Amino acid sequence: MKKQTFDPWAWGKNTNSVQAVEVKNVSGTLYCSGQVALDANGIPSNDTMRSQLILTIQNLEHLISVSGYACKNIVRLNVFTTSTQEFFTTCMDVYLPFIQQHGIKQATTLLEVKGLFATLTVELEATVVK
Repeated sequence: MKKQTFDPWAWGKNTNSVQAVEVKNVSGTLYCSGQVALDANGIPSNDTMRSQLILTIQNLEHLISVSGYACKNIVRLNVFTTSTQEFFTTCMDVYLPFIQQHGIKQATTLLEVKGLFATLTVELEATVVK
């Protein structure tokens, strides 16, 4: 697999993502459903958005791993949240280390939504290649 990123504007270096990702010679693509803060029994979290994001990331990492893929090969990561303001003020110290730990260079869309399932406040949807 060959991956190349594109970020033609200087401000792009501050977005924790890239504007486009091109992938060639892919042997597989994993389209992950949105992952949320559900425990092993499928019970949704009532905790803070920050705590929910921690569990959501753990769930996404586990899904990607058991599927035979690697987080470093996430090429698209969409973030759905019930409050972008809360996400930026309480979650960046969780989100950025996740991105940096895996060396992820992904295309990203961040969307504020009216609501998610039950009491959930954040959801991550990924596309991963190998």
